[in-house]
Amino acid sequence: MRTMLKSKLHRARVTLNNVDYEGSITIDKHLMEAADILPYERVEVLNVNNAARFTTYAIEGERHSGVICLNGAAARLVDKGDVVIILTYHQVLEEQAKDYHPRLVYVDAQNRITHIHGVPKEKDWTSELLSKG
Repeated sequence: MRTMLKSKLHRARVTLNNVDYEGSITIDKHLMEAADILPYERVEVLNVNNAARFTTYAIEGERHSGVICLNGAAARLVDKGDVVIILTYHQVLEEQAKDYHPRLVYVDAQNRITHIHGVPKEKDWTSELLSKG
């Protein structure tokens, strides 16, 4: 088995931070679906602005709100407007690893999806996601 990148939300903007919440990252439900992130799934967050890198779990935000909100202790590692990369990983069989491709979701400055790479052909709902974004 190899640990491989499962999905990435690339260069999302932090819209809020809430130190008083118990923890996690709130992500627009639409973005979570596009990146194949489930509620309470472990995510790694990379802050492009200050090089902070930390692990938390995802919770659903309002669909199409564009919300990216760091909660609890992680809120001290970001400022509103910071650019973050949100990653998930999973285990892949050794023989599948060489041909494996993660799902990459790219967003604009308002956290609207601009394009997606790595959606399997049998699950190609990319145009549906883009049209709703």
